Amino acid sequence: MKTNDLILQFTAKIVFFIIFFFSIHIFFAGHYTPGGGFVGGLLTSSAIVLLVIAFDLKTVRKILPINYMYMTATGLIIAVATAAYPIFDGKPFFTHYFDYFDLPLFGKTSLHTATLFDLGVFLVVVGVTMTIIQTIGEDE
Repeated sequence: MKTNDLILQFTAKIVFFIIFFFSIHIFFAGHYTPGGGFVGGLLTSSAIVLLVIAFDLKTVRKILPINYMYMTATGLIIAVATAAYPIFDGKPFFTHYFDYFDLPLFGKTSLHTATLFDLGVFLVVVGVTMTIIQTIGEDE
C-alpha cells in the first residue's frame, strides 16, 4: 500500500531542482575547482533517487522516461572519443585542446575538450547509478 506523503512529495520537487542545478554548477566548476563529471553525476543521481523515495519508481519513470543503459553507452562513447581523438592528430592519448571565444552574455570564455570528457563521465555515472537503483527497486 502506497501512502500519500504530501509534504515529502512537495519538498522533494523543490529539493530535486536545488540539487540538480547545484550538480550542473559543480559539473562546470570542476575544470578549475574540485568537482566535474563524477561528482556532478552523483549529485544528479541523488536528486533522482530523492524523487524515487518521495514518489515511486513507476511514477519517476513516467516523469523521466530515460533509458539509463543508452545514457551509459553514450557517455562512454563521448569520453573515449574525446580521450582518443588526439591520437589521430599525432598527439598523446588524453591530450586536451582549448581556445578562447567571445560568447554573447559571457564575454571572453575558454572552452575545453576536457568539458566533453567530463560530460561523458557525467552520463556514465548517472546511467550506471540509476541502472543499479532501478534494478534494486524492481525487486519485490
